[in-house]
Amino acid sequence: MIDAAIDALRTKGVAGMSFTAVLDASGAARGAIYHHFPGGKTELVATAAARNGEQVRDLLAALPAPDPLTLVEAFLTLVRPVVAASAEGAGCAVAAVTVDPDSGDLRTVAATAFDSWTTTLAERLTAAGVEPAAAADLATTLLTLLEGAHVLCRAEGTIAPFDRMSRAATDLVWHRFA
Repeated sequence: MIDAAIDALRTKGVAGMSFTAVLDASGAARGAIYHHFPGGKTELVATAAARNGEQVRDLLAALPAPDPLTLVEAFLTLVRPVVAASAEGAGCAVAAVTVDPDSGDLRTVAATAFDSWTTTLAERLTAAGVEPAAAADLATTLLTLLEGAHVLCRAEGTIAPFDRMSRAATDLVWHRFA
């Protein structure tokens, strides 16, 4: 159910996600959703976003870090298929929960996920030889560029904004940290 909820968040957002769609996609019985998520849709959304945040964090932690440029190139290669899906109408499941202005709890889940991504990427950059303060700044920059690319790719229906961002990001790292 959680994987189906992640997919629904990526494609429909919080407002468009329904229990029925999650149940249909997961094959779970209707009673199961209320048993596992007594807090209803908000609890399911929070759990799905948190799980997706953990999945991404774990992928970031596994990136090779022999040097800053190799690490950033590996990061961009890792996220490109996800951003390409944005061009087809999907998006970031974690970012999707930030849209609802009335849900501070969901924004907290997103903030926690984004913080874990930034921290993990900064740790990998530090392992690649970047000074910790600069690594934190670069990690924040890369994630900000990534989330912006998601939005632009979805709006334009093409991966081109991501590719332009990738060139700029690698140029930045090449000139600053190589």
